[in-house]
Amino acid sequence: MADDLMRIKIQVGGVELEARLLDNETARAVYDLLPVEGYNNVWGDEFYFEIPLYMPPDDSATTEVVVGDIGYWPPGKAIAIFFGPTPLSKADGRPVPAGPVNLIGRISGDAAALRKARDFNPITLEKA
Repeated sequence: MADDLMRIKIQVGGVELEARLLDNETARAVYDLLPVEGYNNVWGDEFYFEIPLYMPPDDSATTEVVVGDIGYWPPGKAIAIFFGPTPLSKADGRPVPAGPVNLIGRISGDAAALRKARDFNPITLEKA
């Protein structure tokens, strides 16, 4: 699928960001499910929320993420959006997920804008 066909919008608490999903099986499955809305859980500077999809860990599964990455966390059937340090982060401040995530995309703009939305629900992902 062409990159421009895998653009999404993330909306929560008045903050709207665009992102591009990667061309992998998990990202395509998430994209096909859109739009989704979930209860926004906060873990440091990470939002995560359950979606009605189970995908096993894939070749992209990693705990090495950077600000702006979007992952799918198989144990929680959850989307994870990283916009700063998490409780497992080290001195460098890079986000560290609770466990390996399948990388599915990347925020196009300033992911740190999500800090303004940490007390809001729901969170929505939809096709752009």
